[in-house]
Amino acid sequence: MINMKRVASPIGLLLQDVPGHINDSEILNFLYTREVNWQHVNAIKTLTDFNDGVISDWLNVSVKTFREYKKPPTSLKENVKEQVLLLLSLIKHGIDVFGSVSEFDQWLNRKNFYFDNKMPNDYLNTVTGVKFVDDRLTAMEYGDNV
Repeated sequence: MINMKRVASPIGLLLQDVPGHINDSEILNFLYTREVNWQHVNAIKTLTDFNDGVISDWLNVSVKTFREYKKPPTSLKENVKEQVLLLLSLIKHGIDVFGSVSEFDQWLNRKNFYFDNKMPNDYLNTVTGVKFVDDRLTAMEYGDNV
């Protein structure tokens, strides 16, 4: 379980209900029972050291659109809501595995054998890629050291 003391208070509260692992049924339940909005987009920006260009690439939107998504009261398309929720779930899982946002960010930016010697963050612009990175985190939890 994520240590909320390590995450800024409003962000920590927002993350409490976000699934800690990517599980299709939990993600779908969240998408259909809760609102995913600009606060969730802001949480990604706040929790990571990645710039607007990288995060907009993960969401498959322009930088201008991403910046608009960070403002209230923005309405997000369903596919963007899903990608935002998947990314937050991945970040939450990464913080849990590495113990801090900065350690997780460093891992995301390091070339890795399991990612064909690419950086894990290169895979975060598709649902399948986010799930693949999440699967690697789970493998690490069970002793696979990369």
